[in-house]
Amino acid sequence: MVNFSFKYKNKRFDIDVKECKTFFSKGSGLMFRKKSKSLLFIFNKKCREGIHSFFCVDFIVIWFDENKIVDFKLIKSWKPYILPKKSFNKFIEIPINSKDFPRIKSNLNL
Repeated sequence: MVNFSFKYKNKRFDIDVKECKTFFSKGSGLMFRKKSKSLLFIFNKKCREGIHSFFCVDFIVIWFDENKIVDFKLIKSWKPYILPKKSFNKFIEIPINSKDFPRIKSNLNL
């Protein structure tokens, strides 16, 4: 576990996350997990790839270019293709059963 920090509207958020760096961990993400820590996905270069929410609980995804938020969404289960507005080099998934979910959801106005 590592601590991931970011700012949104002059508020600072610190979230304990599990890093997903390998092909397998990035590919599986929150799938088949009834309970999970928030996940941080790190990429070596900027990209604009879509994600899906098959076999996942509802979650918030926040995409970053370095430490700047480029997009965020509340994702419901079974969505086939979710794409951010801009390129990113990391993103976090915060599952609905995370202790951080209510605070992040209300501050992002989702």
